[in-house]
Amino acid sequence: MLIIDTALAERQRLGQSIRVAMVGAGFMGRGVALQICRYVPGMVLVAIANRTLSQARRAYEEAGEMTAREVSSVLELETCVERGQPAITEDALLLSRAAGIDAIIEVTGAVEHGAHVVLEAIRHGKHVVLLNAELDGTVGAILKVYADRAGVVYTVSDGDQPGVTLNLARFVKGLGVKPVLCGNIKGLHDPYRNPTTQEGFARQWGQNPSMVTSFADGSKISFEQAVIANALGMEVAQRGMLGPTVAPGTPISKAAEWYPQELLLSGGPGIVDYVVGAEPGPGVFILGTHDDPIQQHYLKLYKLGPGPLYCFYTPYHLCHFETPTSVARAVLFRDAALAPLGAPCVEVVTAAKIPLKAGATLDGIGHYMTYGLAENYGVAREQNLLPLGVAEGCQLRHDVPKDQVLTYDDVILPEGRLIDKLRREQEAYFGPVAASARPVEAESAVALATS
Repeated sequence: MLIIDTALAERQRLGQSIRVAMVGAGFMGRGVALQICRYVPGMVLVAIANRTLSQARRAYEEAGEMTAREVSSVLELETCVERGQPAITEDALLLSRAAGIDAIIEVTGAVEHGAHVVLEAIRHGKHVVLLNAELDGTVGAILKVYADRAGVVYTVSDGDQPGVTLNLARFVKGLGVKPVLCGNIKGLHDPYRNPTTQEGFARQWGQNPSMVTSFADGSKISFEQAVIANALGMEVAQRGMLGPTVAPGTPISKAAEWYPQELLLSGGPGIVDYVVGAEPGPGVFILGTHDDPIQQHYLKLYKLGPGPLYCFYTPYHLCHFETPTSVARAVLFRDAALAPLGAPCVEVVTAAKIPLKAGATLDGIGHYMTYGLAENYGVAREQNLLPLGVAEGCQLRHDVPKDQVLTYDDVILPEGRLIDKLRREQEAYFGPVAASARPVEAESAVALATS
């Protein structure tokens, strides 16, 4: 988006910087704060909310902002915004409600809390940028409906692998090439990893062990590829995806050899998937086709091979470095890096990481008890499978063996959660399976969120 730098420079020149607030001040949030505060002209990070206030202050201080003021009301926050003084708070909903803020960046990875923040931001006319694939992969379709009604942009961030993939997909489509597989390049996939096994790696990089685990055990890749599928109308080839493993260092340009060509050339909607071991990692790739024989000749000349599948790839994803681009795209151009296309196509369902016992309460994503698998939405709904995004806090009705996929019948849901209300509304709005038809609308989740 080369036009973004020019537009932001003009905002800076006019003294009309985009005002953005951020929810979450962990490893990734601190990177976002650093990027905006030091390196993005025409954009100001006016406030940070975090459950641990000291972490919010730390994020500002690492970015060179030493005067952040603690606030506990909308009025106090609005006063800080007007005066140009950075603000910190434990109450994330203040950011969603306060006037003078153009966009909210949600970077917690928490599904229930994130749903409250996003709905409240939409309700108050703010654009939303997510570094929270878990939330989008669980209720993104219905959140996009609310955003459209409110006239605001709802988007997953540039820089994260889904955003990088969608940018690449738009580029590929612009060439006249049809994407038939959107892939992610992974270095490790082991569904039985847990925060104990990943503690050393997390400590080395200053990250949260459960977040690191969600990447290692496949939960994160499942959410990321579900998010991509739901933005492009794609599916998965099978539960858990195909996920071939290749010899370390194998070039991604050989990707057409690792997936069934009859599936990719069948004329279907295309699939999302991943590969373990290929280079360059951790990038993304797309396999596409072109029907024009003359253009096929040119593609061969330009070293993309003889076809019929052509591989395009981006060799990196730069996460927080690119998040401000998403903010600018939303605020200045009303353009989403990535958002659900309509009805969900792919779901992330819950599998038992260990033998689970009756009466146990399920822990969170990237913890000890469960991992996620991408499944086609129609299958998940037909089999009443439990989405991973709602599994935390559920109580088991009976024993569940290792690797078995859980259903709603296996658990007792906690009472009063917004995420469950949004799920019911999403299913009522779009129907039990993905379809273009939209049934009569269900009860308002915005009303539910404030009830």
